Amino acid sequence: MGAAVVNVRELSAAYGPVRALSGVSLEVPEGAVTTVLGGNGAGKSTLLRAISGTLPFHGGAVRGGEIRLGEEVLTGRRADRVVAAGVVQVPEGRQVFSRMSVADNLRAGALGERGRRAGRQAGREVLERIFELFPVLKERAGQRAGLLSGGEQQMLAMGRALMARPRLLLLDEPSLGLSPLMTARIAETIREINADGTAVLLVEQNAALALRLASTACVLENGQVVLAGDAAELAASDEVRRRYLGIAEEDPAEDPAEDPAEDAGGDPGEAPDNDAGQAVDRAVDKAAGQAAGQAAGQAAGQAAGQAGDKAPAPAARPALARWSA
Repeated sequence: MGAAVVNVRELSAAYGPVRALSGVSLEVPEGAVTTVLGGNGAGKSTLLRAISGTLPFHGGAVRGGEIRLGEEVLTGRRADRVVAAGVVQVPEGRQVFSRMSVADNLRAGALGERGRRAGRQAGREVLERIFELFPVLKERAGQRAGLLSGGEQQMLAMGRALMARPRLLLLDEPSLGLSPLMTARIAETIREINADGTAVLLVEQNAALALRLASTACVLENGQVVLAGDAAELAASDEVRRRYLGIAEEDPAEDPAEDPAEDAGGDPGEAPDNDAGQAVDRAVDKAAGQAAGQAAGQAAGQAAGQAGDKAPAPAARPALARWSA
């Protein structure tokens, strides 16, 4: 892992009297993806705003600590100076200029000092790379940004940020409100952006996706870091799996007799076939059609239920009736 491109030390921030961050420390390694997990109100967006210098626009202020980009101190800088230094944020909700064309939105991303210093040739090269990442933006360059779909607007917001040639890209909930297919496309693009050498600090509601993309991660609770380390290790943590991935701990004392395949007459290690597999067929045959009638009443509706009333299944075969469905 390379040296840190951004180093946050003991950062505190507040909105008026309300403390949002308290003593947060975080490193984003050079050329890596780092993700920040946490529930609503944990301080994730506040952290990104503090780094990007946009916190005052939201009524907040940094109250203590330090933010460094390499050897440069970013703490207290205006947002435009942070962009010029090489840190660009894609805010939650895209925030594209809806009445401007796609092309003008992209040009706006290159207006910062860092973009101007790059020169026209470098700017054209960056634009071509953005069109490679997001071909739809080239197709709709003359269209108003407000007419794009949510996923296309997310692509435009990311493309606009990349026009500034950032060293660090801050992404705030890039998959919010997107379909699973579009979410997968955005995730693949994040990988490509990172492969081009841009470090990424990612706040993402989909914790499983974020941990797959990231090499390092931290967890915020009530404005404080409670867990930090390798993303793969955090993904394997029982606490993270339970609270953020929705995976309950397995019960080691679970009765093996409850194995569905075993109940259906198949091998204990096999799951039943989704298309009425052989194990289920054998079980139905053994019941001579009676248990199948009752189970069909549960799964297929009223008509099958009536058939089950005429030929009631033996009460001693509950597992068989369940898998006959």
